[in-house]
Amino acid sequence: MIDLHLHLDGSLAPKTIIRLAEMSGVSLPSGNEDELLKYISTDINCEDLNEYLKCFDIPLSVLQSEETLEFAAYSLCKELKERNMIYAEIRFAPQLHTKEGLTQDKVVEAVISGIKKSGFFANVILCCMRGDKNDAENIETVNTAKRFLGKGVAAVDLAGAEGLFKTENFKNLFMLASSLGIPFTIHAGEADGAESVRCAVEYGAKRIGHGIRAIEDEELMEELKERNIFLELCPTSNIQTKAVAGIEQYPIVKFMEKGIKVTVNTDNMVVSGTDIENEFNLIKSNFNIDKKELIKNSVNAAFISEAEKEDLFSQID
Repeated sequence: MIDLHLHLDGSLAPKTIIRLAEMSGVSLPSGNEDELLKYISTDINCEDLNEYLKCFDIPLSVLQSEETLEFAAYSLCKELKERNMIYAEIRFAPQLHTKEGLTQDKVVEAVISGIKKSGFFANVILCCMRGDKNDAENIETVNTAKRFLGKGVAAVDLAGAEGLFKTENFKNLFMLASSLGIPFTIHAGEADGAESVRCAVEYGAKRIGHGIRAIEDEELMEELKERNIFLELCPTSNIQTKAVAGIEQYPIVKFMEKGIKVTVNTDNMVVSGTDIENEFNLIKSNFNIDKKELIKNSVNAAFISEAEKEDLFSQID
């Protein structure tokens, strides 16, 4: 199994967060794993993406030191390895982990160190954040990605409240990424419409995070096909954030019929209460889609070398 859209802060088990709180001296609303889960996860009753994002407050509070960031990455990767996964691209926003004085470089170094210690094959994607007062931090994220590109960092991204801060406002970041030779994916078409996806395509995104609302625009779907842009679908999350009404309306089959390459991912294992096996089972139980085809799409979409892709293909076969 492969997961290309996996957020570090949204995928930490309650027991890990409790350990991180002890390490960092942060007080939690509960030291009980089951009780804590109520604060860091959601369900189908979630109102929208903005409410969904509130679940990240507690994990972020305990991820403000090199020690806790390294341990978090290590713990997550050990879990992925135990789940028999063979590759993941783990994303996070370095600027959200600098509240206690860390530089973005130090944040990235700590996460990469944790991944290496785990022995699991993974790279990281650095997220810029939607907002109107953090342009300098976003530019620093892109420059940080350049310094670590090929050394644990695979790409950059844009995440956050898409409905409040339009994709069209962040063109400068992706022009910078392009000029530096950094590949990128962009969260688009989740809490905003097809125009958000179109912006991401025009900027040069190789993949689209979610991209569900592309279903509203026939010309856009044709362009996604022609440009061979992969969609990072996250079924459970997409239903929870109301990007789609329910699994019956999930457009994965329509996308594939249009010739669009899709991948299946978790988004946030703990916030969404899922894992990659559950996501594939959800698709399998509702649609007649070849699981192996979807996994191979993930290999082809991955921000890794051709040699690394060949190795993953051999493991799948």
